[in-house]
Amino acid sequence: MQIKPLYDRVLLKRVEAEEEVRGGIIIPDTAKEKPQEAEVVAVGEGKFDDEGNRMPMTVKVGDRVLIGKYSGTEIKIADTEHTIVREDEILAIVEN
Repeated sequence: MQIKPLYDRVLLKRVEAEEEVRGGIIIPDTAKEKPQEAEVVAVGEGKFDDEGNRMPMTVKVGDRVLIGKYSGTEIKIADTEHTIVREDEILAIVEN
């Protein structure tokens, strides 16, 4: 199945942080915080400005971005959790 976001929406897959176990305590998945780093899976074509011209998207497929912990809408595609956010909800692009 292929998903194509509309307008300025971006489909993201959250990147799980490396799990560190300190002192032998294992934190259950339900108590863990959502990761704030995500990978861009698909992008829309961009929104329109006041003159009716389409504004290009800043992010592209494959970019790693930072988003808020509770940003966007959670969806499940083929047993994989994804998040759909508007481009203006993306806080930063992570560069290597």
